[in-house]
Amino acid sequence: MTVFNFSAGPAVLPVPVLLKAQSELLNYQGSGQSVLELSHRSDLFETILHETESLLRELMDIPDEYRVLFLQGGATLQFSMLPLNLATNRQVVDFIDTGSWSQKAIKDAQAYVTTRIIASSASDNYRSIPLEPVTSDADYLHITWNNTLEGTTYTKAPQVGVPLVADFSSSILSEPIDIRQFDVIYAGAQKNLGSAGMTLVIIKDELLKRTPQSSGSYLRYDTHAKHHSLYNTPPTYSIYLTKLVLEWIKEQGFETVVQRNRQQAAALYTYLDQSTLFSNAVAISDRSRMNVPFSTGQVELDAQFLEFAERNQLVNLKGHRSVGGMRASLYNAMPNSGVDALLSVLHRFEQGER
Repeated sequence: MTVFNFSAGPAVLPVPVLLKAQSELLNYQGSGQSVLELSHRSDLFETILHETESLLRELMDIPDEYRVLFLQGGATLQFSMLPLNLATNRQVVDFIDTGSWSQKAIKDAQAYVTTRIIASSASDNYRSIPLEPVTSDADYLHITWNNTLEGTTYTKAPQVGVPLVADFSSSILSEPIDIRQFDVIYAGAQKNLGSAGMTLVIIKDELLKRTPQSSGSYLRYDTHAKHHSLYNTPPTYSIYLTKLVLEWIKEQGFETVVQRNRQQAAALYTYLDQSTLFSNAVAISDRSRMNVPFSTGQVELDAQFLEFAERNQLVNLKGHRSVGGMRASLYNAMPNSGVDALLSVLHRFEQGER
């Protein structure tokens, strides 16, 4: 039975990627070993690692003065690694608060440094991105580019005179970005890059010098840069799957993927905006193309819709418990047929079908 998976993460993977992974699971490139069994010190895996980084640099146009690191611990570990490595001058970090993941990053940073919220959209329940201009004299400014729970996104990077750090976990490689506008970008792999287990960090070379000698080896960015992400056993299979995903994006054409994302999100928002039953409360200018929350406004009716959707092979549409309602995550691997099926189910439910 085919289902369409709208999970916010771990998320849908491209079918060609799954088939390639299946074909190489038992005997990787004639080695007689499963790709799961490859030593991270082997030539085979080092080739995987090198090709993954090369594909990322090509697709994202990453300049030579940035390091690409493949780490563990999810994006959540970065909430601690960032202040430990970068907040070493004033011991002050500024944040723009745009929702749940911003708040988690703030809370963890508070264990190490002084934190300041210099802009926030809390006053409108995080339905927008703060518009006011921001200035900072902190060690760095942290933003969450795409807010997975709330369904908002930045469209332009804040221009400040300090290093800009951005969490791109739920939107990386869904749209073109100018890496040069950022000093650090990080993202968990389980939404648009592959499977859970690997965390991508892209960091400017010059920031590697900030880490104090008192930090433990694994928590130092310069450790991982020096050892080319092989300081300890990396999440080998997750990195391998990321390579397959990047190959798929390259084969599709990055611009083709971007245009498909835009068209899918536009189709869903168009329906929600004209619907008399379903609605999306996010400010139009700040709507995410990756995560689309919506609701009937009635808890019982939302529950009925979720049951109806699941009976029609649409799974993982339930919104986060802190937001409620529904949420459709339209990551790169979501086929057009999945969005078409969702639009059909929305229409049928609105017409009274149960």
